[in-house]
Amino acid sequence: MVSDLSKKHFLTCEDWTKVELDTVFETSFKLKNQFLNEEPHLYLPHKTLFMIFFEQSTRTRNSMEAGMTQLGGHAHDLTADKMQLSHGESAKDTAIILSRMGHGIASRNCFYGIGNDYLNEMAKYSTRPVMSLQDDIYHPFQGLADLMTIFEHFDKNPKGLKVTISWAYADTHSKPLSVPQSQILLFPRYGIDVTVAHPKEFPLSKNIVDKAKLNAAAGGGSIKFTNNMDEAFEGANIVIPKNWGGFGAYSVPEYLDNETECKKEMKENLDKYKSWICDEHKIKLADKNVKLMHALPADRGHEVTDEILDNENISIVFDEAENRLHTAKAIMSLTM
Repeated sequence: MVSDLSKKHFLTCEDWTKVELDTVFETSFKLKNQFLNEEPHLYLPHKTLFMIFFEQSTRTRNSMEAGMTQLGGHAHDLTADKMQLSHGESAKDTAIILSRMGHGIASRNCFYGIGNDYLNEMAKYSTRPVMSLQDDIYHPFQGLADLMTIFEHFDKNPKGLKVTISWAYADTHSKPLSVPQSQILLFPRYGIDVTVAHPKEFPLSKNIVDKAKLNAAAGGGSIKFTNNMDEAFEGANIVIPKNWGGFGAYSVPEYLDNETECKKEMKENLDKYKSWICDEHKIKLADKNVKLMHALPADRGHEVTDEILDNENISIVFDEAENRLHTAKAIMSLTM
């Protein structure tokens, strides 16, 4: 256990040691038990969290806001149109002011080439902990909830567990790289063997992949890549079918300078891979006791079929979603 994590920023799990993360998980399980037993746990009485959302949110917004209420504090739900951000106020000025008025700042900004820089700029000038609710590179709260769910359904020492993270077809919107990138960075630190499947047109960012390989070597896990979804599912204990955009194939300046052309090319590439879906055929390739995970919302009938997503013997997505609450409360209670 780490005794003091107060005022520590939470922008990526990469900035936290394994001992610090272990403290987070221990706290998460304690808070979950207290919640389920309806035991009050007012660890942040009268404290204020400012939440700044540049994008829509269900699990993240509600896990943070409900979590603050349950911890005895209050969360302000802010969007750019409610603030002077819409008139160009800088991340620096926003951070300085909000950190003088409350006890924590959390923000979701997934704009490519902008989001992570914005959060880091706030963290540089805030005197209170800044928490990433997702950006264009990382989604650390999702990574925590995912690993907590793995601990619950398998073992708190998951060394040797086979987890497949697979690109899957979706057409609702271009989903960020941040979820799979956080997973490949975090899981191997706990000895998990990760297989990533994706079409060649939809890679993850090279610098993240390189770091994930280093994490695997240090943590006793492994990471490998394939362009074949069936191959990736073979023998897997956990499968995570998740769409992500083709932004990893482009340098950010190129994407920003030629956004229309890049989107057109990504749409053409996307249409080639409608068969990349988690269905009964794919599940039968995996371990007989395989579990399905997904950060949600899932594109039903595209990323995964209803038959698999709603199968209570396979799908643990709602346990995963609930654990967003308990891990969020752990980070807030430890840092604020």
